[in-house]
Amino acid sequence: MNAPANLSAIKSLATPKISAMADRPFDLVVLVLPGFSHLALHAYIEPFRIANAVARLPLFRWRIAGLGARPIEGANGLSVPVDATIDDLGCELDNRKPHQLAVVAGDLVERQLTPQLNRFLRTVARRGVPISAVGTATWLLAQTGLLAGTRCTIHWSRLAAFSEVFDQSCIRDSLFVKDGQFSTCAGELAAFDLAVDLIGGHAGDFIAQEVCRHATVEGQRSGSNRQTGPSGLAFAGVSDKLLMAMRIMEENVEFPLAMDEVAQRAGVSRRQLERLFATHIGLPPVRHYLRIRVDHAKRLLESTRMPIIDIALACGFMSASHFAKCFRAFNGLSPQKCRAMVPTWVGPGLG
Repeated sequence: MNAPANLSAIKSLATPKISAMADRPFDLVVLVLPGFSHLALHAYIEPFRIANAVARLPLFRWRIAGLGARPIEGANGLSVPVDATIDDLGCELDNRKPHQLAVVAGDLVERQLTPQLNRFLRTVARRGVPISAVGTATWLLAQTGLLAGTRCTIHWSRLAAFSEVFDQSCIRDSLFVKDGQFSTCAGELAAFDLAVDLIGGHAGDFIAQEVCRHATVEGQRSGSNRQTGPSGLAFAGVSDKLLMAMRIMEENVEFPLAMDEVAQRAGVSRRQLERLFATHIGLPPVRHYLRIRVDHAKRLLESTRMPIIDIALACGFMSASHFAKCFRAFNGLSPQKCRAMVPTWVGPGLG
């Protein structure tokens, strides 16, 4: 049953403002790349469908675009049909610019920036069309150079690799980030939050709230919400000082701080810091800090082809032997064996 619950409230939506929006619907093009996440795609598109149903007006319309005309296969093996190719869209830009271009990608994104796609994205950007990158699609925009100096985010599994490969972009561990012409989001269910934010900006808070209610979620999450909590944290009832100390550790991986410095920045004594970690984490703060650095190194091993010694240095280890010893202590295998398990789609050009 798709009928909204508050019929009297919906009737009040028949205002000149909403009617004018229906006369010129928000035109959205969603560029979908092979291997895309169906969860991210539908989490992004469905809120617009719900907004139209809630308002009983065609506030939004969307088309699926592809590199070619054939259906696009997602990571789960299911395909979606294509309404237009990027060549079609390029020819339309002079007469029919979309209000928004969203790009949805998957794990294969590092190898998908062809000259044709690069030219299309840069042309769209030059025409002033706002561009949203969903999930790993942020990597594509960064490869084009469009995100240089721009605040952005990407799925948490790529945060470490992205920060090493694209040092001109300002990466954030956030659900979504809007910076000028570009919006980026973590993908998956964070795509819902980005879509609701766009709906609120175009159709108003009431429609956005009704979309959330219809989708049985408590409300849109703020874009500034972190994708991931600090490592090993049990969230309920945890000290703000502990959260701050863990965040400080995570933000200082390449040049680790002394524990006295961490405690000072967190506003506690060294002894208080040790008690907080013993109570909530079950590890001394020094050990937890080391685990953060090793975890960061593991993500780099798994998602880039950076030389192992460079990874060691990027994670605050002064020698390959010390790095290998610490890595083995936490993971039960050497960095070399971890690297040997890297999926074949991670190309040698990364890092």
